[in-house]
Amino acid sequence: MTAQNSAIGETAIAVDAGHEDPTVRRSPGGGLLLAGLGVLAFSLTFPSTVWGLESFGPWSLVALRSMLAALIAGCALLAGRVPLPARRHRAGLAVVAGGVVVGFPLLTSLALQTSTSSHAAVVVGLLPLTTALLATVRTGSRPPRAFWAAALAGAAVVIAFTVQQSGGKLSGGDLYLFGALLVCAAGYTEGGRLAKVMPGWQVIGWALVFSLPLAVAGAAVGLAFEPVHLTARGVIGLVWVAAVSTFLGLYVWYRGMAEIGVPRASQLQLAQPLLTLVWSFLALGEEVSAAAPVAAVAVLVCIAVTQRAGSR
Repeated sequence: MTAQNSAIGETAIAVDAGHEDPTVRRSPGGGLLLAGLGVLAFSLTFPSTVWGLESFGPWSLVALRSMLAALIAGCALLAGRVPLPARRHRAGLAVVAGGVVVGFPLLTSLALQTSTSSHAAVVVGLLPLTTALLATVRTGSRPPRAFWAAALAGAAVVIAFTVQQSGGKLSGGDLYLFGALLVCAAGYTEGGRLAKVMPGWQVIGWALVFSLPLAVAGAAVGLAFEPVHLTARGVIGLVWVAAVSTFLGLYVWYRGMAEIGVPRASQLQLAQPLLTLVWSFLALGEEVSAAAPVAAVAVLVCIAVTQRAGSR
């Protein structure tokens, strides 16, 4: 047996036993950058979904989004000759698939039929805190009190700003949005845990591949019952949410969480609603409040405190 084969065998044993994958490098600075890139990719998801809904119905859009992303992931897994994940990890991958591949896209697409992209950003305002709470329960991490104080303050700032931006009114899609919050937080937490024992791109890759049969069936049914009006913006929106939001964005996101921890990475998403408001203004023409700069500074301060406290 060659030294290379021996190393591969030892890695496979470690991963199958549930220990951290020795091939996954730990770099706090790199983890922050990767998680930040994920947040940037996610911040365009709501505006891109609004574009996609110009051409497709909500069920068709989500099914096509998952199907295209699964094909990309499947090609990547085949090219890398990646073996099937260990049986012990498949339940976790099912949670990732149900949360971030199916649940969150479907619920937010249904919500965006009656809500604006700016209003839907309130989901992301609560997502960092919800993810951090679930991570402490699921992984046993215990961030210090300063972390939780900054996380609560950041969530309060984002919620206050997004509610003010939407005029303080609740929309008919809010139940969908709160449901999306819970399933996405569960998918993030489980994906971040799995990314410690396998590369992040394989976590989202296998979650997408496992959900492919459901996506194909959903696309067939959705396209049969929902009208399709192809436009350039609709196609661009579909491609973005499939290739970037669902695959590339989640790849760098899970890898970043594996390197700096789920609670700490989750707080970077405090910046996501503000970024979404910027993209909504530029791409959709939605109005942005003059309070945006103040909220942005407050959020950045909260993020800085969570990263400093979480790194201790």
